[in-house]
Amino acid sequence: MSAEATNPAMPGPVTPAAQRRRGRPRLDLRRLGRAALLGSGTRDRLPDAIGHVAEAHRAHYPDADLEPLRRAWVLAESSHRGQMRKSGEPYITHPLAVTLILAQLGAEITTLTASLLHDTVEDTDVTLDQVRTEFGDDVCYLVDGVTKLEKVDYGAAAEPETFRKMLVATGNDVRVMSIKLADRLHNMRTLGVMRPEKQARIAKVTRDVLIPLAERLGVQALKTELEDLVFAILLPEEYSQVQELIAANAAHGGDPLEGTADDLRAVLREAGIAAEVLIRPRHFVSVHRVHRKRGEMRAADFGRLLVLVNEDADCYGVLGELHTCFTPVVSEFKDFIAVPKFNLYQSLHTAVARPDGEVAEVLIRTHQMHKVAEAGVVALRNPYAPPSEEQSDTASDTLSDDTIEGERADPTRPGWLSRLLDWQEAAPDPDTFWSTLREDLAQDREIAVFRPDGGTLGLPAGASCVDAAYAQYGEDAHACIGARVNGRLATLSTVLRDGDTVQLLMGQDAASGPSREWLDHARTPGARIAIRRWLTTHPTPASAPAAATTEKPAPPPQASDFPRPAEANAVVDREGASVRLAGCCTPVPPDEVTAFAVRGGVVTVHRVECPAVARMKEVGRAEVGVRWGDSAECRVTLIAESFGRAHLMADLTEAIAMEGVEVMSATVEPPSQQRVRHTYTLQLPDAAHLPGLMRAMRAVPGVYDVTRAQHPAAATS
Repeated sequence: MSAEATNPAMPGPVTPAAQRRRGRPRLDLRRLGRAALLGSGTRDRLPDAIGHVAEAHRAHYPDADLEPLRRAWVLAESSHRGQMRKSGEPYITHPLAVTLILAQLGAEITTLTASLLHDTVEDTDVTLDQVRTEFGDDVCYLVDGVTKLEKVDYGAAAEPETFRKMLVATGNDVRVMSIKLADRLHNMRTLGVMRPEKQARIAKVTRDVLIPLAERLGVQALKTELEDLVFAILLPEEYSQVQELIAANAAHGGDPLEGTADDLRAVLREAGIAAEVLIRPRHFVSVHRVHRKRGEMRAADFGRLLVLVNEDADCYGVLGELHTCFTPVVSEFKDFIAVPKFNLYQSLHTAVARPDGEVAEVLIRTHQMHKVAEAGVVALRNPYAPPSEEQSDTASDTLSDDTIEGERADPTRPGWLSRLLDWQEAAPDPDTFWSTLREDLAQDREIAVFRPDGGTLGLPAGASCVDAAYAQYGEDAHACIGARVNGRLATLSTVLRDGDTVQLLMGQDAASGPSREWLDHARTPGARIAIRRWLTTHPTPASAPAAATTEKPAPPPQASDFPRPAEANAVVDREGASVRLAGCCTPVPPDEVTAFAVRGGVVTVHRVECPAVARMKEVGRAEVGVRWGDSAECRVTLIAESFGRAHLMADLTEAIAMEGVEVMSATVEPPSQQRVRHTYTLQLPDAAHLPGLMRAMRAVPGVYDVTRAQHPAAATS
C-alpha cells in the first residue's frame, strides 16, 4: 500500500515525484528481465524469497510455469529496494505477503504476477507501458486496476464516490478486487503501527465496503479474518470477552465434537463412504454471534464438523447416514448444493443432537466445493481464458438452465460486477447509488425463487415481486403489472419466501411505468435505481400506473348501484307472476336456476349456487319451479379484476363492444395495492355469447380475471 512506503533516510511517505526529484535513474526493465532469466544461480531455481509462494502455488497447479513469477519478483524487489514500511520492515515484504495469501487460496499465475507488481506503478518509477511490454496486457490491466483503487479517497466525506471509483477501477475483472482484498488483509494484520484514529477509520471502511465485497465474491477465508481484525479494533471490549470465552472453553479440556467426529467416521467407514471429517473452530466474530444469540455457550458451540467427500452424491449419502444414526435437528437443515448461494457457495448444513444434549453443527461438501467456499472467485483460475475441452465438457454438465444467453452463468465472473457498473452509471446521483448499495451489501442472507421455466433468481431476504421483476427483466420490468406466486395472483409488493415460484405478468402498454409506491417494496439496488431513474425522467402523473386511468374512479358499488333485475326469458310455475333475474348472481341460460316469490307478486330467479338461495331456504321460503324460455337475450353483471394502468377502462369497453354486447352501466373502484376492480352490467343478444365475452375481457392487457357478479345485498330485492 503506497501510504506505507517510506525511505529510511527521509521521514514520512516518499512519492514517485519526490524520488524523481532526487535524480533516481529510470529502471531498465530489459536489463532486469535478462537478470531474472539468468538468475543468481541455476536457471530452474527460484529466488529463495519467493520459494514459499511457488510452493503454495504448485499445491494448486503442479505443472505451473513459474517464469513470470521469477521475473516479477526481480522487478518488484529492485523497484522497492530502499523503501520501508512503517513497521520498519523492507517494503517488499508487503507485496510478497499479499502474493502468498493469493497463492494459498489458489490464484493463477497472472494474478500472482500482478500481485507482486501491484505497488510498483504507484510507488516507483515503473510505468504501465513497461509492465505491458514485459508481462503482457492481462498483468498490465490488473496492476492498473489496483493502482487506481489505491488512489481512491476513503475519507468519510468521499464515501458515496468511493465505491463508484472502486467499481470503475475494477472494471469487469474480479481479479483486481481479489488483489485488493488480499492487500487489505495484510495491511490489517500490520495495522498496529498506525495511530488509533487511523486504525478505526480503515477498519470502518473495511467493515462497510470490503468485507461485504469479500462475501459477494465468496472469498470466505479473507472475509472471516478481516471480520476478526475489524472486530478487535472497533469493539475491543467485546473482542476481549470473546477471547476469554474461547480460553475458558479450551481450559476445560476435551472437545465434545471429537467424540461426535469419531462416531461419524466409524459410521461412514461402515457405510463405505470415503470422507474426511474435520473439526472447524469458529472464528471470533462467529463465536460472538452465537454468544449473543444463545447466551450461555456450550462446549460444542465453539466449532463445527466439516465432512469432505469426493462426489456430489456422497454429500447426500453422508446426510442420510448422519440423520439415521444421530438425532437430527430438522430446523437447522439447509441445502445449498441444490440451490447454491449467490457467491457460488455450495454445502449441506445440518445439526445433530448427542445423547448428552450437546448439538453439533455439520457442514457437508465435496473437496471442490470446499475450495470454492474458502477462496470464491480466487479459486476460479483465470475466468476470462477460453475454457479447455475438458473444462467445457464439465461446464456443460454443471450449468443451470437459467443461464442467460450472452451472460456468464457464474454471477461473479464478471456478471455481478458488471451489474454494479450498470447501477452506478444509471444512478441519478452518488448518494442514491451509495445508499441503495449499502443496503444491498448489508444483506447477509439470500433466498432463491424459481421461474416457471425452472430457472432460479437469487434475491436478498425480504425481496418482493418488484425485485424479482428487475432481476429477471432489467429495465423492461417497468412494464410489469403483477405476478403469480406459487400459482396464485399477487401484487408486486408481495414479499417472496425461499423456494417460491414466481411468474411475472408483463403489460403491453409502452407508456406504462413504475409507480412511486414501487420504491417502498424494492430491496435490491438494481430495482431501486431503475425505478428512481424512470421516475426522474417521467415526472408526470403517468409515472403512477396504479392510479393513471383516464377515467375518474367511482366509489365501491353499493346495492343501489346495481340495476334493477331485468325482465327474464325464464318461465315460472306461477301464473301471472312478474319474473325478474336476481341482481346478486345475474343468471343467464344455460345456468341451473331456482326461483322464489318476493313482495308484490314478483318471482326472482337465482343461480342455484347463489348464497341468497341458502338464506331463503333457511327462513322457510318455498322454491318456485322455473325453466328457461325460448328468448336468448339476457342481462349479466361481470366483474373484471385487473392491475392498474392507463386507458384500461377504454380497452375493456372496446373489447366488450367488439363482441356485440351493450354496456348498461359501469363502475370503477378506487385502486388498492395496484389493483383495480371494474363492474359492468351488460345486455347480451344471446346468452351463448357469454363465455366468448369473458375470454375477450380476460385477454385485455392488465386483466387477470373476469367473474360473474355475486352481490348479496341485491338478493333481498
